[in-house]
Amino acid sequence: MNTESNRVNVLHPWLPVSGHRLRKAGVFFDAVRVTEGIGEELARRLEALTNGEPGPVIGESAGCRWMYFLVAPGSSAGRSWPPGTTRLGSGGRDAYVGIPALTGLTWPLNWRCAPRQDRRLVDPDLLHGTLCAQLGWEPRPLERG
Repeated sequence: MNTESNRVNVLHPWLPVSGHRLRKAGVFFDAVRVTEGIGEELARRLEALTNGEPGPVIGESAGCRWMYFLVAPGSSAGRSWPPGTTRLGSGGRDAYVGIPALTGLTWPLNWRCAPRQDRRLVDPDLLHGTLCAQLGWEPRPLERG
């Protein structure tokens, strides 16, 4: 491991300067994971709703080819997500998300939508509503206990 890969981006401390790194979900962000087929359409819809800047979305180019939508820490909780969607964040077991650098060799990870200069993440309400509408899925009330 070299020191270059251990440096971080000043604007986004969770963003590596080169290569890619695992970051614990729930610290700097939560992640909502969907399959690539659903994720590509979802990213297109979010781009249309946000003038092309929905917030950070990561794609995988190998394996299951997941897509990860990064939202504020804790903001993925408190709502029901459609089947096939995985919420990765605080509360529950530890989960890690692979984060690619903005440039250079980052395979098998890539930025479908790069992080914004203003540090804004994907809006969790917009993500949830758009995903549910896309899938024609009616959210269920969460059980309180």
